[in-house]
Amino acid sequence: MNLDTAVFGGGCFWCLEAVFKIIKGVKKVESGYAGGVTEDPQYKSVCEGSTGHTEVVRLKYNPNKVTYKLLLEIFFAAHDPTILNRQGNDIGIQYRSIILYTTPEQEKLAMDYINELKYEKVYSDSIATEVGPLEKFYKGEDCHQDYFTNNKRTSYCQTIVSPKVEKIKTKFATLLKFG
Repeated sequence: MNLDTAVFGGGCFWCLEAVFKIIKGVKKVESGYAGGVTEDPQYKSVCEGSTGHTEVVRLKYNPNKVTYKLLLEIFFAAHDPTILNRQGNDIGIQYRSIILYTTPEQEKLAMDYINELKYEKVYSDSIATEVGPLEKFYKGEDCHQDYFTNNKRTSYCQTIVSPKVEKIKTKFATLLKFG
């Protein structure tokens, strides 16, 4: 089975990881860093905003089960793409909305979808999502992998991550792996 790769950043990577893990056709989700200049970035330096990197998720997905366009729809539904360098209380370039494409087709689909959202006036404010090529992905530390699954009882997961997961479960019910 050939899997494609998609990379998205939209706030804390724990949220996007939890959202995409429940989608049919998504085989693997890794939290990590991309889009900056520092080689081998670490969580602390990324959080300080000194690396230029964004917290992102890298998906390995089966394009015969879920399309890149559907992944884009889920991505935009899971965060607010109109806020520059911020999602909720998470502030800084490391939390920016970004799509890092791995193929020219992904770039075109991302740009076309953003233009569609603008044309349909889905958002009252301008879309701040950046679109650029994935140059390098750095996998995050082990403690950030499967974070929501392993830390559901923490206040951050209960107040920030869980509502996003529930929103996606409702909006994309037919795409869920379970239930």
